[in-house]
Amino acid sequence: MIRRHVVVRGFVQGVFFRDAVRRLASSLGVSGWVRNTRDGAVEAVFEGEPDSVARLVDFCRRGPRGARVDDLELSEEIVEGLSGFSIR
Repeated sequence: MIRRHVVVRGFVQGVFFRDAVRRLASSLGVSGWVRNTRDGAVEAVFEGEPDSVARLVDFCRRGPRGARVDDLELSEEIVEGLSGFSIR
């Protein structure tokens, strides 16, 4: 199990970014959360198997159709043992 924290900047709000991340995370068995930030970014935490988390991070680098990703900040964090995936 690994945990990654991502912040995605660009045109990422109002394009179903959070819902697309939630659906993919659920299908991959990854726990965590995703939310919009006040400055127009999308922030997320992913906990799960390394390959599944890597797929989510790769998706965030592109985003769903209609999104434009200009920057992605990625950091490692200590696994907390989250369960389920939520939109905050």
